Amino acid sequence: MLEFDYTALPSHVVFGAGAARDGRLVDAAARLGAHRVLLVAAEADQELAGPIAAALRGRIVGWFSEVRQHVPIEVAQAARAMAAETGADAVISVGGASTTGTAKAIALTTGLPILAVPTTYAGSEVTPVWGLTEKARKTTGTDPQVLPRVVVYDPELTVTLPVGLSVTSGLNALAHCAEAFWAPGRNPITSLIAEEGIRALAQGLPRLAADGHDLDARSRVLYGAWLAGTAFATAGSSVHHKICHVLGGAFDLPHAETHAVVLPYSTALAAPRAPGSDERIAAALAGDGAAAEAIAALADRLNAPRSLRDLGLRAGEMNGAIELVDATLSQLPEPVSRADTEALMRAAYEGTAPMPQVSTR
Repeated sequence: MLEFDYTALPSHVVFGAGAARDGRLVDAAARLGAHRVLLVAAEADQELAGPIAAALRGRIVGWFSEVRQHVPIEVAQAARAMAAETGADAVISVGGASTTGTAKAIALTTGLPILAVPTTYAGSEVTPVWGLTEKARKTTGTDPQVLPRVVVYDPELTVTLPVGLSVTSGLNALAHCAEAFWAPGRNPITSLIAEEGIRALAQGLPRLAADGHDLDARSRVLYGAWLAGTAFATAGSSVHHKICHVLGGAFDLPHAETHAVVLPYSTALAAPRAPGSDERIAAALAGDGAAAEAIAALADRLNAPRSLRDLGLRAGEMNGAIELVDATLSQLPEPVSRADTEALMRAAYEGTAPMPQVSTR
């Protein structure tokens, strides 16, 4: 007999090409009651954020551009200070996960509502999850206060994202979908959402990799990323995200690329713990065999990075990385053994075939 809890998180989503430029975003801001808006957008995204700022005219009271990946606490404090100095009553973020994360850092302590305009496929814009890095340690938490009230998905804003970054960002979204099958809050609804998200990503990513200007492909990937974030927001995080947060915080590895590299290995470890997930993930990817193998095959097809060594993790840092990851995975409800942690990390460092076995402490 089925028994589960499911919480549908409240948010207003506007999805469509041109949505950030044709008045729909302005209408959404007005419905949010945003009169004094702090714009959060990195220097690199000024070309995308400029027309949005112009459309909002007199509503923009400040522009915070000191965005950094993994949201260092110093960046969060500076952003909060600007929100206070400008008397902002809302925050608009234009950019990827780090930009959304900076807006969330503001909302976490101020309660200001967020209107998110994602330009990558991170999915964090529909989750109540926040993350901050202090002294090389990334801390994450969940608070409904940081969940963006409005999200405007405009696939046209993703066209300038280079194909390589688009691929790794899309694989980051795929990681949200996969994790939703074995995370603590999983249920039949999140699994359905995640399965459809995987299918959309698997359909869109190869076409996007072949032609970065294929707007329909980018729409499919953006749709998949929305579903991925939605599933992850309820299901929560487990093995995969714990590993990536440790590596990102301690070694400053690039966010999306780390997810892309680790995903086949975390899937090989975690999928056997969630009956049925291996088959469903593989089927959604239209792959043969295990889910980890199907993910690795897709990553190869997309020319994605496949090893932590390629991302800059040095051989001399491996023992420390294993210790940090083991300390985190050993605290999970279903703890991962030290042997499996080390096997996963060494395979991910070299980019070898996903580990075939799984055990428990």
